[in-house]
Amino acid sequence: MEEKFWTSGGESARATTATNAVMIFPYPPGILQGDQIWPHLRQRTGWRSVVMAERRVTRCRDFAILSYRVSAEKPDEPTLKALCASTYLQDEDRWLRISHQQTVAT
Repeated sequence: MEEKFWTSGGESARATTATNAVMIFPYPPGILQGDQIWPHLRQRTGWRSVVMAERRVTRCRDFAILSYRVSAEKPDEPTLKALCASTYLQDEDRWLRISHQQTVAT
């Protein structure tokens, strides 16, 4: 699910993200919430290649935190290397992302 968040485009990401989610990206744009996310995410999804390493899952009842190191590539853009964490809430029969954070790794 998290790999699809990176590779499938903004509409797919929106379908698995809570309405008032919070996402934190390297500045700019910084901290985004709710509808602020989608214009930015259109530019930040659709990666052609995503490699995730150091994957960890922490689960507590209806919450799960996924953390990982990512290397993502797009045509005509430098490779993105970042440390990431996404928090999901199990809402009845599906998981919804309620937060996502990226820290550039050098």
